[in-house]
Amino acid sequence: MKPAYLTEVVTEVVTVERDFAALAPAWARLYRRCATATPFQSHPWLHSWWLSYGGHGRLRLLVVRSGDDLLAVAPLMAVRRPLPALVPLGGAISDYGDVLVDDERGETAVAALTEALAAAARSALIDFREVRPGSAVEQVYERWSGPRRRVSDSVCLELPAVPMDELVARLPSAKAQRVRAKLRRLTALGVRREVVRPDGVDSALRRLLELHRLQWQGRKVTGEHLRDRFCEHLVRSVGPMVRSGDAVVTEFRLDDDVVAVDLTLLSRRLAGGYLYGAHPRLREHKADVAVMLLDACAEHIRHEACGTLSLLRGNEPYKHHWRPEPVVNQRLLLARRRTAPLLSAAVWDVAARRRGKELVRRWEERREHPDRADERDRRERAAGGRS
Repeated sequence: MKPAYLTEVVTEVVTVERDFAALAPAWARLYRRCATATPFQSHPWLHSWWLSYGGHGRLRLLVVRSGDDLLAVAPLMAVRRPLPALVPLGGAISDYGDVLVDDERGETAVAALTEALAAAARSALIDFREVRPGSAVEQVYERWSGPRRRVSDSVCLELPAVPMDELVARLPSAKAQRVRAKLRRLTALGVRREVVRPDGVDSALRRLLELHRLQWQGRKVTGEHLRDRFCEHLVRSVGPMVRSGDAVVTEFRLDDDVVAVDLTLLSRRLAGGYLYGAHPRLREHKADVAVMLLDACAEHIRHEACGTLSLLRGNEPYKHHWRPEPVVNQRLLLARRRTAPLLSAAVWDVAARRRGKELVRRWEERREHPDRADERDRRERAAGGRS
């Protein structure tokens, strides 16, 4: 048998779902050899996502092989709108997009994957969304010889992966005292948490989604979380992830009733609470659900080596109570000379959408706080005059 470094490196494009499914064992080994991988690049998550959200004839997995092993994978799909492009699997319900690269064969793997992507870019723009700084695909971006652009994407808020008492110690004194009081309140109420065993994950996830629907009843909610296809994806993907240590499901009980369920995703460098459902009864008892969930998440990672506790995408005010560090995901656009116009169109679209959001934000501010908006306009006119 040849040593791994002498085995021929080949690339291929997988376009058939059954071949995607068959990659699971080799994919799992590659996933463990890629330090920057997040659970959103695991085979159970992406294959399940494809079964729920994929389109016929659109699968494009760029695979780099060496014998029976995978050296790199770019899990992509083809889209036609708004531009012809190859985009990561996982879509809007995945917080990070990336490729997988074997750390032990890094240079060879990245070179082969970059070449495969360059071939794909002859007919479509390569558009990697939600790339966390330091991700494996940044190595491809650095090697890319054609037109390329990097623009900012969503904001994620991150905390150090430390026990809850250390997270509390990072807060100002008065706020830390309030959090400790909330933790004592949870204990006094008798709220108990229990990690769900693998054989109970499916039913616990369905309970999570039922509670999620209940907690958001009558309020604005992410509609996708209420759809059957999302439920099917979550149940299908998380069971294997729990068994492999890439996810943990926790139930919270008050008396004999399950009043909350939380799904936390785990990886070598990062962990984060992905979704939860909580009964309104908890708030009626003046239990702080955010404190309860963060306490549980911090406990999950106590014995893990990951360095980051991510609050995942979203810049919601309640997350800032914990003094997190904002980390901006990147959008990496790669093209060849013939597809460079697609890249320019994508960059223009990003700028136009941002301008539109800013106009909407200002309109809403003017409607709700006209005095504040007028003052801002005066400052901007004065700054323009000075320049």
